Amino acid sequence: MSQNIEFESMNGSAEKALSPGQLRGREGYILDARLVPNHGLKTDKTRNIILIPQPSDDPNDPLNWGQYRKQIVLGVVAASASLPEFGSAMGIITAIPQAREWHIPQNTVLHSLVGNLAMLGFGGVSTVVCMTYFGRLPVLFWFSLFSLWTAAFCAGSKTFNEFMAARILNGFFSVVSYTAAVVYVNDLFFLHEHARKINAWVFFILLAPYLGPLITSFMLTKTSWRWCFGVYTILAGFSLIAVALFSEETYYDRSIPPDEQPKPMSRLSRLVGVEQLKSRRLRNSFGDALMRPVKTLLKPTVFISAVFYIFTYMWGIGINATISIFLQPLYHFGPREIGFFYFAPIVAAILGFIVGHWLHDAVTNIYIRRHAGHLEPEARLLVIWFSAPLMVTGLVLVGLALQHGWHYMLAAFAWGLYVFGLVITSVAINAYNLTSYPQAAGEVTALIGFVRSFGGFIDTYVQVEWVRKVGPGKTLGTQAGMVGAAFLLIVGMQIFGKRLRDWSGPLNFSSNKV
Repeated sequence: MSQNIEFESMNGSAEKALSPGQLRGREGYILDARLVPNHGLKTDKTRNIILIPQPSDDPNDPLNWGQYRKQIVLGVVAASASLPEFGSAMGIITAIPQAREWHIPQNTVLHSLVGNLAMLGFGGVSTVVCMTYFGRLPVLFWFSLFSLWTAAFCAGSKTFNEFMAARILNGFFSVVSYTAAVVYVNDLFFLHEHARKINAWVFFILLAPYLGPLITSFMLTKTSWRWCFGVYTILAGFSLIAVALFSEETYYDRSIPPDEQPKPMSRLSRLVGVEQLKSRRLRNSFGDALMRPVKTLLKPTVFISAVFYIFTYMWGIGINATISIFLQPLYHFGPREIGFFYFAPIVAAILGFIVGHWLHDAVTNIYIRRHAGHLEPEARLLVIWFSAPLMVTGLVLVGLALQHGWHYMLAAFAWGLYVFGLVITSVAINAYNLTSYPQAAGEVTALIGFVRSFGGFIDTYVQVEWVRKVGPGKTLGTQAGMVGAAFLLIVGMQIFGKRLRDWSGPLNFSSNKV
């Protein structure tokens, strides 16, 4: 048994590692150790929580690594996950000087953002396919390397066409850490730890799209837009260095006996993928890797949650991408004032992270106590009853403030209200899918990311003309109505979700490891 992990064993260590499915009762996962006495199940150090999945006795099993090592590995990936949104959103503000330099409309320059958003979606799905086939670390390293190159390409672009091509390529490669983060959460942590780790990841990816424009706005008062992307290139370089130094290969199939597991060799061979190629036969075939996202999307609850998320998140991307266009004529804002305006969603994202750190676990623990130690995935959705009204209210107030020229502080508060609710909702949706299908951690994350980017692609493309035709009040009011209507899908999943999952059956992957 590993010396690193802090767990105890009930009546000795388990003879064989148990899968999450084997620790499920008719009423969900069994987390309370008192419900399964005399089964040799491993628990946390309090002896009250059953560890799901059950770790093996191999010290190389990532579940057996020490907490410090786990936090470093996840921290690198989670922090790097902010870069695609950070770089993508910088283009919202740089479109102003770029339009002047290239003598084209500002809305035309924003088409580069649309292309970038689209490739964030496709790149996420490609990432999880590659990670399933080649392994975690080499895909993370090589994609990060190409992300650095394409970021530098953005900074050095001389024409709009060059910039457009660079942004599209950067979107495809930079998204690797976004998708990898939840895969690493599933590889490194137990079921009862997932919500807090996902909360930290969501904080990074929802803070980034507002931090990018804020920094860019202040930089443009002193320097060229190329230096803004130069800073992004430097951050991509730091991310690549951190991946090379601290990230690790976390693929581990517990169905393989410890004495048959591939033994770690040199770090360099793992980083570039040579070591993983030698054990290729132990992972999914390329055909299986391609089919995993398709099989996952065909699960009713995954598809429904994706539909809900696209009608919840896409409006946030649309507002973020176009808000500077509306603030300039309405409040006579320049780059500096727009930068200060972005403090509202940043503060909201921080508050959402702080509240979510305790809220998700508190709601889950209350559910477990009221259901005799069992946890159903649908318990993860309960917090959306709290967050959905905040998102609806925020969208309505943003629209009315921009329509009637209300004080910009009210518009900022309303935007923050929406973002706060979005942080809580995003954690809930990702935790729900991960709890429902832990063996498809990468696939569900990539699919949710794809619909998020696809929705943002659509709304960014139509938002400006939509507002010009009917006004911001009706536009954002309609969007708020769609969020309210989509919430009915959550209600439906809470009532019928378990039956839908039972009806559709388990995910029959050739390997149940991601």
